[in-house]
Amino acid sequence: MELSKKKCVPCEGGTPKLTRDSDSSRDEVDKYFSELNNDWQVIKDDKLKRIFHFVNFVQTMDFVNKVANIAEEEGHHPDMYVSYGKCVVVLWTHAINGLSENDFILAAKIDKI
Repeated sequence: MELSKKKCVPCEGGTPKLTRDSDSSRDEVDKYFSELNNDWQVIKDDKLKRIFHFVNFVQTMDFVNKVANIAEEEGHHPDMYVSYGKCVVVLWTHAINGLSENDFILAAKIDKI
């Protein structure tokens, strides 16, 4: 199923982080990452980051509010750093201090904005 059509599920501390392995058949991070916009980056194998650029502050805040609405619906909240014409979105699952499927689901939904 396409990531943007999935729903985030609550993660608990016992949920394992997604793995990153040189053996591509076991690399969960790259499997999910391949479904995202190419502008996303995997940071230190445990965070997703993307920088969005806009013409002005109003467009930036419109985007931030759309992300906030999606995040609230999903119960999974990114860190967002906002400045004039730019928003940096950083995703990771705090409960496991790493990446989970939820991070990729939310990233895919953000890609649809």
